[in-house]
Amino acid sequence: MPVLGCAAWLGGIAAARAGDLAGPVLAGLLAAAGALAWRGRGGRASPRQRLVLASVVLGAAVLAGSLLRLEAVATSPLSAWASDRATADLVGTVVSDPRLVEGKWGDRVVVRLRVEEVTARGERRRLGGSVVVLGDPAWAGVELGEQVRAEGRLAPSDSAEVGALLMSGRPPVRIRGPDPWWRAAGAVRASIRASVAHRPPAQAGLVPALVDGDDAALPDEVEADFRTTGLTHLTAVSGTNLTLVVGALLLVARFVGVRGRWSVLVGLAGIVGFVLLARTEPSVLRAAAMGTVGLFAFGPDGRRRGLRALGVALVALVLVDPTLATSAGFALSVLATGGIVLLGPPLTEALARWLPRGLAEAVAVPTAAQLACTPVVAVLSGQVSLVAVLANLLAGPAVGPATVLGLAGGLVGLVLPVAGRLVGTGAAWCVAWIIAVAERGAALPGAAIAWGTGPLAVLLLVGLCAVVALVLPRLVRRRAWGVSIAVLLLVVVLGVPGRIWSSPSFGWPPEGWVLVACDVGQGDALVVSVGPRAAVVVDSGPDPGVVDDCLDRLGVEQVPLVVLTHFHADHVDGLAGVLRGRRVGAVEVTAVLDPPTGVEEVEDVARRAGVPVRTASYGATRRVGTAVLQVVHPDIPLPVPGAGDGSSANDASVVLVVEVDGLRLLLTGDVEPPGQAELARLLPGLDVDVLKVPHHGSRHQDEDWLASLRPEVALVSVGADNDYGHPAAQVLDHLRAAGADVHRTDEEGDIAVVAGGGGPRVVDR
Repeated sequence: MPVLGCAAWLGGIAAARAGDLAGPVLAGLLAAAGALAWRGRGGRASPRQRLVLASVVLGAAVLAGSLLRLEAVATSPLSAWASDRATADLVGTVVSDPRLVEGKWGDRVVVRLRVEEVTARGERRRLGGSVVVLGDPAWAGVELGEQVRAEGRLAPSDSAEVGALLMSGRPPVRIRGPDPWWRAAGAVRASIRASVAHRPPAQAGLVPALVDGDDAALPDEVEADFRTTGLTHLTAVSGTNLTLVVGALLLVARFVGVRGRWSVLVGLAGIVGFVLLARTEPSVLRAAAMGTVGLFAFGPDGRRRGLRALGVALVALVLVDPTLATSAGFALSVLATGGIVLLGPPLTEALARWLPRGLAEAVAVPTAAQLACTPVVAVLSGQVSLVAVLANLLAGPAVGPATVLGLAGGLVGLVLPVAGRLVGTGAAWCVAWIIAVAERGAALPGAAIAWGTGPLAVLLLVGLCAVVALVLPRLVRRRAWGVSIAVLLLVVVLGVPGRIWSSPSFGWPPEGWVLVACDVGQGDALVVSVGPRAAVVVDSGPDPGVVDDCLDRLGVEQVPLVVLTHFHADHVDGLAGVLRGRRVGAVEVTAVLDPPTGVEEVEDVARRAGVPVRTASYGATRRVGTAVLQVVHPDIPLPVPGAGDGSSANDASVVLVVEVDGLRLLLTGDVEPPGQAELARLLPGLDVDVLKVPHHGSRHQDEDWLASLRPEVALVSVGADNDYGHPAAQVLDHLRAAGADVHRTDEEGDIAVVAGGGGPRVVDR
């Protein structure tokens, strides 16, 4: 079964990646199956030959099923009407929870419908398929399982599995409410949220995420900490959630005297109930299947039965939904389950020679799962977490009680809300420990190390993980080796090698650095050195974890001042990462409070950290450590609301002139040509050594003004392969023609400017 499961998986990958070659690949598989069947006719095939034949047939079945699904969508009248941008009136059933998305032109609600009837171009058709609705805020009130009528304009979908998009500016018309089981599941989910609503936001957001995957209220900084410490699986629906819920249900059943086959029925009922509670999304079905495998693995002869169940789950899932084969979540679930089944038992037995068996299992299970998932996590995040095993070990004891108490709080709250809140408080106390583990673990200097995502880097990591999986059980059999490995991991996590590597004698950061442009993707995060382990941070990029890592590499522990040039997400969403584990004096912002969502985010993060937020004063010159800073734009004395949609934010960017170590830096945010013209008028003849090119090198620049600054170095903070066409080639060419040495974070990573007698020198990491 594991071999057949892998064959099905490969068939799904082929279906997604083969493109126009899918037909020939299917024909080749069918021809191979025919040849194998012919060779084995009359019962002459060996068991190995039969296994190969079954694998080829199964791979072909998955590929054929996927092609048929895609063909059905492509040839549907729905797709044709979408290509013509036809206006349509359709009837469908809601199959996903509505999700609010903030956009430049207003908020929209995204929800998926399973189509039953469509009227377009004067023709009414009963047909299947699905559409994704982009509706007005009234769509936020629809419920899963509800039948609705919708009107709007169809548009083509980027997904081959979705027949069309429906742009609907009208509220839905409710035809029929959800079925009873969906209403019951929705009531339990709402009761779970209500049972912890009185707790702090992080706790109130994490309990529903643990119980049923409802992470809508989970703060961004908690998610960032969980990513760094390898605890992300707790915030999504996983096999662990199902195992805990169904396991608790079976314990209750056993306590009241349920035995034998009735226990199996109770377990199956628990699985069905969990799927309804967490929604019948592909990720939930995947989690249910992997959780069921875990239940098999916990029984007698668990390794053999667990592997067989894993193979069955793989085959069933990929046949039902071939798109899972290329899903990162699917790969992580399968690998984690396989790691626990294969590596968990020998590692447990080895550790149990000198540890209590319960503690040995507590160490072995997260170690096995993390080791199996490490290559995929590295591909997704570009880093390898060194603290993941320790964090999972410390958080693990609280996960079970938090999950069970959270579900119990929701169920009790349906009958007696006060009692539900009391039980929910117990769940919140449990998750408070998990949040503390994530926060402390993410703050450790060696919590994660950067790792490449190229084929060679991934193959090397796969090889290393395989070697560790083979050698580790033999090593930890002896207490001395086990303790030595634990101490070595602790030393690495606490950052002793990192501190040595980060010293000036080891290359990064370079000695004498005055400015670093952190590689935060499509965004800005600039660090100005103002003293030993102290820096002013200008903008924080889009991701808290990325800017936090950059500051860790620079050894920054004190931030007297954070300047956020404007409130767009690519400049402010990483603020929590700057504040994490550092002493921060104040946050200064532009006077134009646009977009409002960015303003709220900054104020909320700063308030929770106890850091004051104030408006950057135009014309003010002050010394911060070894640097002198002056705000030269915008000249707005009091905060104003702006356009409200973010369109007025760029040209309201705070622009700073910084003098440090004999160099003059001009840090421009995303200031646009009108603001640049105003700067040219107010500061004629301004000459700088280093220019942070405005707006990631956008083509909308006053190129003559940029050249008039006569910068020796021009830094472009920009994300690789971004959708905006940044930076524009003509802008870079114009700067080079003016004598500037141009450097880009998308090509060079973190970029440091070093002061010297001959002017600025650039070092990339």
